[in-house]
Amino acid sequence: MLNRYPLWKYLLILVVLLVGLVYSLPNLFPADPAVQISSDRGELTLDESQRMGLEDALSAANIEVKSVEEEPNSLLIRLRKADQQINARDLISQNLGEGYVVALNQAESTPAWLASFSASPMSLGLDLRGGVHFLLEVDMEAAVKQRLEVNASAMRESLRKERIRYRNSEVNGNTISMDFVDAEDRDTARQLISQEFPDFQYQNVERERGAGLSMTISDAAVQEIQDYAINQNLTTLRNRVNELGVAEPLVQRQGPDRIVVELPGVQDTAAAKRIVGATANLEFRLEARSDTPDNETESLSFRNEPNRSADLMRDVIISGDSVSSANRGFDENGRPQVNINLDGTGGTLMNRATRTNIGRNMAVVFIEHKTHDRTVMKDGKQVVEREPYTERGIISLATIQSALGNSFRITGLESPTEAGELSLLLRSGSLAAPIYFVQERTIGPSLGADNIERGLLSVQVGLLLVVLFMFIRYKAFGLIANVALAFNLTLLVATMSLLGATLTLPGIAGIVLTLGMAVDANVLIYERIREEIRNGMSIQQAIHAGYERAFTSIVDANLTTLLVAVILFSIGTGPVKGFAVTLSLGILTSMFTALMVTRAIVNLVYGGRALKKIWI
Repeated sequence: MLNRYPLWKYLLILVVLLVGLVYSLPNLFPADPAVQISSDRGELTLDESQRMGLEDALSAANIEVKSVEEEPNSLLIRLRKADQQINARDLISQNLGEGYVVALNQAESTPAWLASFSASPMSLGLDLRGGVHFLLEVDMEAAVKQRLEVNASAMRESLRKERIRYRNSEVNGNTISMDFVDAEDRDTARQLISQEFPDFQYQNVERERGAGLSMTISDAAVQEIQDYAINQNLTTLRNRVNELGVAEPLVQRQGPDRIVVELPGVQDTAAAKRIVGATANLEFRLEARSDTPDNETESLSFRNEPNRSADLMRDVIISGDSVSSANRGFDENGRPQVNINLDGTGGTLMNRATRTNIGRNMAVVFIEHKTHDRTVMKDGKQVVEREPYTERGIISLATIQSALGNSFRITGLESPTEAGELSLLLRSGSLAAPIYFVQERTIGPSLGADNIERGLLSVQVGLLLVVLFMFIRYKAFGLIANVALAFNLTLLVATMSLLGATLTLPGIAGIVLTLGMAVDANVLIYERIREEIRNGMSIQQAIHAGYERAFTSIVDANLTTLLVAVILFSIGTGPVKGFAVTLSLGILTSMFTALMVTRAIVNLVYGGRALKKIWI
């Protein structure tokens, strides 16, 4: 029969709409501003008196607490006002002292019955929630140089094991060069090294005295090192951000050598920059003996005593890359220290180096990559150039009493804060290459709230204009289209919530555009119905023909737009992706509501009836 759906199709549409309603409801419950407390040692231990003390301190500072909730290894304090978050965070940090991580957060307020269905609100982007945006650049040249220095150290170790004499060893650009006493030693060394390091191109160099060997790393190996550096930095930055306790952070690659870091809800730019951008690493080296050749030693000053220095071996036993875990602690005299556990390879190397050097001093070297800006003249214009440099300083120099294994400690740190930050950086991993801040931007929570308010206003205005147009133009059928439009908006929000998509300001623009496109299909259908009635077709046949004959045009038009949205998502970044997500999801939901939901309503109202006139 014309214009009648079978029962199963009505039930299917009803189920889809009910599911959409359930999973869109959490968005009516905005997140609470909150402060999250966790321990930098993993497990949080706060007794009842400490918690009561925190609540009393917040109350005394006129900071309204909504609730206090215990979570696994953390404590969540919900506040009533967003502008009191930073004050609450600072006050809690002062009261708890060292050993705790106090972070700003946004706590979901979804009712328990909705949470039981795994329903949660959409994630809000940085422009709607407020927070910190960093654009970082990875120093690719430094990544290659670091790898070459490690390779040069391994080459020297191999030559010493085989008792092959060499004089000089230096890294210049992408080339490692070594000098030997004679050509025979050079040829033997070349044969040995080329087997262990096949990624180099080897060339003999004639010297006035002795013989030289030049080893240039291949372009393919350089590309591999650079890809590894940026991927390793991505992993390290994600670990550091997780240590900060930020909810729903964004850390992603942008282009060949840049990384975007967005920390929603974080307002302390200095603290975030200090942790995210820290390029600290450690090296463990033996102190040089008095008879060690000068080309194998390096003189470094102590980090906290610049006037004091020590001669160290250039060869590194292990670096911070071998650290599997690190925690802050205190020694028997109450001085800060960092307790370190090494991975299997690091523990083996440390044991091998220390068991044969008992009684000898071993240094812990702190390495930090920094930059300073200098103004130079280029083409008659003043240009600011960033000049990178590296600071190396000895943290501690202690005598090896016995062979060390996978666990030991670092002392000689100035303060518990320094020990805490060093342990955090070691836990999250060291950077494979230095990174520099190209851009930083802070968006306050008030600006984010203003963006949400303006975005909602644009959706409301757009929805109102579309509803009025459809009702005035198509009367009862316009009312049906408006009901379907409300369902479309509900399904769009539910789908974004289910997929965990992040809503941004351009995403709201995509929703507004979707509202207009959602009724576009109904316009095609209704105009076709009117045309068929004018041509003398019966009302039931006109309704049937309107939906059937407009179907192809609707699908073609939406598929072309969907294709553009997919392309935008695949090649776009940040805001463009947010727009593409809402646009593509909106196209799919609008096709469902226009072709299925409105047809179902029309069938229920008009189907199977003898009609002489319809209000269209």
